[in-house]
Amino acid sequence: MSERSVIVRHALTVLAGQLAVMAFGVTDTIVAGRHSAASLAALSVGSAIFISVYVALIGGLQALLPVWAEQRGAQQTDAVGRSMRQALYLCAAASAVGMAVLLAPGPLLRLTEVPPGLRGEVESYLAVLALALPPALLFRIYSTLNQALGRPKLVTVLQVGALFVKLPLSVWFTFGGAGLPAQGVVGCAWATLVVNCSMLAVALWLLRTQDLYRPFGIWQRLEPPHWPTLANFARLGIPAGLAVMVEVTSFTLMALFIARQGTTASAAHQIAANVAAVLYMVPLSLAIATSARTSYWLGAQDNGRAQHAVSIGFRLSALTGIALAAMLFIAKDHVGAIYSGNAAVVAMAGPVLAWVAAYHVADALQTVCVFVLRCYHITVAPLMAYCGLLWGAGLGGGYWLAYGAGHPGAVMAQSPTPFWAASSVALAATAALFVAMLWWAVNPAARTRAAGLPGT
Repeated sequence: MSERSVIVRHALTVLAGQLAVMAFGVTDTIVAGRHSAASLAALSVGSAIFISVYVALIGGLQALLPVWAEQRGAQQTDAVGRSMRQALYLCAAASAVGMAVLLAPGPLLRLTEVPPGLRGEVESYLAVLALALPPALLFRIYSTLNQALGRPKLVTVLQVGALFVKLPLSVWFTFGGAGLPAQGVVGCAWATLVVNCSMLAVALWLLRTQDLYRPFGIWQRLEPPHWPTLANFARLGIPAGLAVMVEVTSFTLMALFIARQGTTASAAHQIAANVAAVLYMVPLSLAIATSARTSYWLGAQDNGRAQHAVSIGFRLSALTGIALAAMLFIAKDHVGAIYSGNAAVVAMAGPVLAWVAAYHVADALQTVCVFVLRCYHITVAPLMAYCGLLWGAGLGGGYWLAYGAGHPGAVMAQSPTPFWAASSVALAATAALFVAMLWWAVNPAARTRAAGLPGT
């Protein structure tokens, strides 16, 4: 099987599972939108906070993929099992930090001037999701292991199956029925908790019973923390997790700033954010598959094949990104009606989705680059770029455009469009910078020249 076929097959399998997970969010958005505009606005704010926390933590865990893929490429099966057990300590620390943030969102809601009428429901929503966080992170470790082993199918089957549980539970818990009172948007959170615990339980059973995992000796006694291993995890995971946090909060924080514009603007932004997140699953899947193959060949000491895998993944991500952006741009005025029956929300969402299309092209390029850069242990430079460009030019620029220089707190544009426009430009600059970093990382001659040494 060719390298392209391996990457495409891996990416398609991951994509099916990721789309199922994203369908969880789409389901909640549609259910909340059908419940009321206020519920959709509360979901917009609550999900922005949860996603910001969650993706930062899973970003750190996802950084273990190149570690395990390299060990697999080097035929170090016992090391994979030991490393996975050590990752449980990392997961426990991440769960504690994440739950602390989700259980006390009040200062953040006040700082970003979320209307008081939304705060109570948002806090209740996040309190339930705090309980759902530890099983979600443990399942992410299982998912990352399978991706590193080049066997994502079992994860995908679980994620797709869970969707058929999540959909009816979200509807039931939100609207009530059969003796259960309606819980509004908090019902979506309870459905997420049930689904996360169920997926984790099945994953543990698979780890225990499937022959695929036996060579790695996973089910051995948990060793005490091995600080050199955990330090190595931290060198990769902390910058990677922070980078993902900056990347995601560069647009999830928009929800908090946009909330002061009212429920219509918040609902329109929630639609745009959800569409952007769904589209992101395509380059994310390609990036996961590409980084798994790249790290595998680096572990096998075959730099030529590693470079070939990078080239294939980059081209595929660029082509699919352009194609999906074009389709969204054409359909931008009709997508909003899928999410909401409110004519004002649908009308406002159209122009915002045009910018989401531009955003996605840049997102497709930068995603595959940043994942592959981790394979070469380059994590701090992307973090610095994210902070300066996405937080500074993107989020800061959007705030300036929306509320006006010299007019703090005065809404100059009752629309999320300024935030998405600024973020699209900032992400395009980020993508260009990451492409240059990636070329330098995979080109030994460029690294040699940069070090001031004679070329080889």
